[in-house]
Amino acid sequence: MIPALAIILVFQLIGEVATRSLGLLLPGPVLGLLLLVLSCSLRPALAEMLRPVVTGILGHLSLFFVPAGVGVVAHLGQFRSDGLAVALALTVSTALAIAAGALVFRAVVRWTGGVEE
Repeated sequence: MIPALAIILVFQLIGEVATRSLGLLLPGPVLGLLLLVLSCSLRPALAEMLRPVVTGILGHLSLFFVPAGVGVVAHLGQFRSDGLAVALALTVSTALAIAAGALVFRAVVRWTGGVEE
């Protein structure tokens, strides 16, 4: 488990160093994830080694919402004064994200020749 976590963190570190040193607009963890996916596709044994740890992390994905909850509590006063605007922005942006996801899904289905259900 520790070697697999170390590999994941090393790829994140590589992504952070690359984006900061090259001035890329892409977040470092995203670049690290892309490099990790590329490495796993080139070496399937790496993917098999990481699979149990990654499955465990995904099983506890709800824990990643704890920092967001702490942020809400920390800025509770601001939410009281601007709560309506924040709620409206969240509602509209969520609806737009769902609509964009649906449109992209339909386009990919048409592009790949699949059947929509």
